[in-house]
Amino acid sequence: MASTAKAGLVRSIGADQVIDYTREDFADGRQHYDLILDIGGNSGLSRLRRALTPDGTLVIAGGEGAKWTGAGRQIRALMLSLVVPQRLTMCISAHRQADLEALRQQVEAGHVTPIVGKLYTLPEVPQAIRHLEGGRAQGKLAITV
Repeated sequence: MASTAKAGLVRSIGADQVIDYTREDFADGRQHYDLILDIGGNSGLSRLRRALTPDGTLVIAGGEGAKWTGAGRQIRALMLSLVVPQRLTMCISAHRQADLEALRQQVEAGHVTPIVGKLYTLPEVPQAIRHLEGGRAQGKLAITV
């Protein structure tokens, strides 16, 4: 999923289908998905489950700033997964040297292309954060030191 402004970027990096969330509702019941990887954290569990097939899998990536744990929705998903047929799970990344090395090799071989939307200098970090919060970032923002 992407906004209209970012759909072209998403297609350019290999997406076969892009859902423009400003024009379409992926959870309207017209289509169901075997796997949903939720990175944005903007949809509730019930909405995500409606978009899954009956035995589909939902993976919630990263922490979301819950009051105590930073993983409130993920914990609710794990608990709910005990009583529903769908698999609801989470993925919190761990940075391992071997994984970073494998990623470096993929980038150098041209198999993976990182998308850096904009570079900022260290004094421009507040501006970079405002840009990111405004939802205008396309690709990653990088800070040069």
